[in-house]
Amino acid sequence: MTATTGHPPGRRRVGVIGLGMASAPHAQSLIDLRDRVEVAGGFSPSAERRAGFAARFGLPVVDSLDALLDDPGLSAILLLTPPDTHADLVTRCAAAGKHVLLEKPLDATPAGARAVVAAMEGAGLTLGVMLQHRFRASVERLAGLMRDGTLGRPLSAAVAVRWWRDAAYYDQPGRGMKARDGGGVLLTQAIHTLDVFVGLLGLPDRVAGFAATSALRRIDTEDTVAAALRYGDGMLATIDATTAAYPGYPERIEIAGTGGSAVLTGDRLEVQLVGGDRIEVGQDGATLGGGADPMAFSHQHHRAVLSDFLDALDEGRPPRVDGREALKVHRLIEAILRASDGGTSVEVGTD
Repeated sequence: MTATTGHPPGRRRVGVIGLGMASAPHAQSLIDLRDRVEVAGGFSPSAERRAGFAARFGLPVVDSLDALLDDPGLSAILLLTPPDTHADLVTRCAAAGKHVLLEKPLDATPAGARAVVAAMEGAGLTLGVMLQHRFRASVERLAGLMRDGTLGRPLSAAVAVRWWRDAAYYDQPGRGMKARDGGGVLLTQAIHTLDVFVGLLGLPDRVAGFAATSALRRIDTEDTVAAALRYGDGMLATIDATTAAYPGYPERIEIAGTGGSAVLTGDRLEVQLVGGDRIEVGQDGATLGGGADPMAFSHQHHRAVLSDFLDALDEGRPPRVDGREALKVHRLIEAILRASDGGTSVEVGTD
């Protein structure tokens, strides 16, 4: 293969499907990791988007999906299309024998999310999911403190994602609508912070909550959510999420344990231990992507996810966030919305 393609040994050929707004940090990551990966081509049904992608990033494009799926030298697909397309496209990738790195969420519907995971597992292929906030240095440090018992037993926790999206954001056809996106602030925006939360503390046993759509925009998904969570060991937690908080504020996770308290504000961690010691990691707490420009953030954590995905393929192991791991945050979101629809608390389901 090396002689015919001209790429160094071990350098993987990948394709990109979906060249919209979400493709930029992926393309930048692919360029950064060009010593490990070769882009065989990017595809969008839109000729305009293909031309724009090629001009902006200097990466090749193809004019059909089959040009990627039928390429025997291509081992993986970065799938960056809208959520309502995921189940179908992942199934096609699996049938073609391609590993997939999937932009969140797994799919627009609970059934579709499970179908995505089942298709890849059934084909014996690797599925990675772009839930990149777990790769923040502050989050990794807090996860370590939780594992080694520094914070003691968790007693109480709170999540706040008070972001802003302006009218222009919702002008794109289908944005904020169940038919395309599958969900609102929980599935589209807060999913990253909720995934970090679930990664740190696991899933609760029961959830109560309310979800509503504000008068700011004409969408059929929620943009304001308040929820309460109860864990089997007695810990209680709250979730406050909205895209109606102008001009947008850093997302926040607070955990109070028997050994001290931790606060994640954006990409900054502050820990105060009962004995008096303090731990501080990360930047000044400002968040990027929480205001009117959803793409105003560095691509460094996308690059970390892509690097881990490539490592997983090379080492024959699951990525840090694979399909099964991503299903956990989906189950939490589903439970909150079921609780809101039913006006009562509900059990969090298992797969």
